[in-house]
Amino acid sequence: MLDMKDIPVHVAIIMDGNGRWAKKRNLPRIEGHRVGVERAEEIITASKDLGIKYLTLFAFSTENWQRPKEEVSFLMALLKSYLEAKERELIENNIKFNVIGRVNLLPQEVKTVIERVVKSTQKCDSLNLILALSYGGRAEIVDAAKKIASRVMAGDISLEDVDEDLFVNFLYAPYVPYPDLLIRTGGEIRISNFLLWQIAYTELYFTPKLWPDFTKDDLIAAIKDYQKRERRFGKVID
Repeated sequence: MLDMKDIPVHVAIIMDGNGRWAKKRNLPRIEGHRVGVERAEEIITASKDLGIKYLTLFAFSTENWQRPKEEVSFLMALLKSYLEAKERELIENNIKFNVIGRVNLLPQEVKTVIERVVKSTQKCDSLNLILALSYGGRAEIVDAAKKIASRVMAGDISLEDVDEDLFVNFLYAPYVPYPDLLIRTGGEIRISNFLLWQIAYTELYFTPKLWPDFTKDDLIAAIKDYQKRERRFGKVID
């Protein structure tokens, strides 16, 4: 049985398998992405109902820009239409929306919608929904290092002040607690450049289910598995 007193505060998900799901059904890859968005809606609602406070979804990586132009264009259009259609629903459900990544690389029309939805939901406080868009863990660390180097050169920060606590303040979303649980669908057992700094002590859960097949019940199963683990953070627990 699920222990409602031990729900992870922050769940991060690598939503993998849309293309393979479509291929298995002799459908175009874009159909897998469309169904994947529907699945994301279910998991967002389930997360809110379960009391999860932060949900980070890996939606589009820095490497995904290398995909066929037609697929990238479809994904950008899908993101734009989803946010336009769901903005009011996010507000009504008290869900705060934010984005991490190199957002400057996104098409202007997508950035405009993102900025609007971020602003309109900023007072919501039930669930923090974070989309990783044009995101890469290494890119985030490099961007943080550049910001710190710039401040050091300007004399605002001394080199001796640079430590882990300071470094965190220059990540994309320093206000977000580190993930308690990272879920990857699709059967691959790797991190794929996702939240590399933040997941140092995160519990990892891999499932063979392709993302369009991942349901609320699967999310609950992942949390149940998480609740069986003893989190030591490098310490010895008697």
